[in-house]
Amino acid sequence: MLVVVMPNYLDFEKPIAELEGKIEELRHLSGSGEINIAEEVGKLQTKVDKVLLQTYSNLTPWQKTQVARHNDRPHALDYIQSWVPDFLPLSGDRTYADDQAIIGGMGRFRGRTVMFIGTEKGADTAGRIFHNFGMARPEGYRKAIRLMNIANRFNIPVITLVDTPGAYPGVDAEARGQAEAIARSIETCLSLKVPLISVIIGEGGSGGAIALATANKVIMLEHAIYSVISPEGCASILWRNVEMAKEAASALRLTAQDLLELGVIDAVVAEPKGGAHRVPQEVIDRVADLVDSTLEDLLRNTETDLKAQRREKFLAIGQSKLN
Repeated sequence: MLVVVMPNYLDFEKPIAELEGKIEELRHLSGSGEINIAEEVGKLQTKVDKVLLQTYSNLTPWQKTQVARHNDRPHALDYIQSWVPDFLPLSGDRTYADDQAIIGGMGRFRGRTVMFIGTEKGADTAGRIFHNFGMARPEGYRKAIRLMNIANRFNIPVITLVDTPGAYPGVDAEARGQAEAIARSIETCLSLKVPLISVIIGEGGSGGAIALATANKVIMLEHAIYSVISPEGCASILWRNVEMAKEAASALRLTAQDLLELGVIDAVVAEPKGGAHRVPQEVIDRVADLVDSTLEDLLRNTETDLKAQRREKFLAIGQSKLN
């Protein structure tokens, strides 16, 4: 019996899954040497490319939410490992613990020393448990504050990589001052004298995201999402029914395209046909190019200008774009 191992497909990718399943079956047969089916495989691949382009050119906000959460999208550690061969991790908040949901450290990025801070979800089951699915506790945000203060002291630019459904909502986190830690992280972002660039690489959820994304420039991937609350959380509050999450996703205007129009973010990085999870390295390289050019521009500003720019950017959000 032929067994074909396929990628993780989302619900709306069923037609793509069927076509790629046929391609894998034919390639398996071709590999046995009994039959040459290159022409048929080529036709099917052309059809796959066409369906992928049609599908990903017309994604709904809910479908973009699913893509943003795809397990195979590149994570913060994937970006850092690709960009910074000499990355030096820095651990702990020096008060309570080392929260693995937030990773950070220094390294050389295209010739410059940079402080990297990111929310990490984990790439497999064990990794997700270890990193608490990217949901940080107070000690995670206090670690981020510590690293930002180090960067500020030594005049090192900061790059944050955001991919979190939100801060951890557990009782223990609240007992240790979750809201205060997030507020102080936002305050620290605003007070930095060095450039701060944030990239929303998957989910940007609630205060858990804004704690690291109160930046001079906020960049989003094409199929990432960024919102004050998850669609499921919004549906539960407004309609008392999580099944209304699709409608909530549309109402929240959480896509990169909406947020660019509203002035919440500054740039969108195009993803390959079929999403970042299909060609991770291509996305990682595209983001690196934009971050590098953005950082070069920001480094031309004075300390005073960087702080003022950051504050004015967030004070201006929502003043006229919603009219």
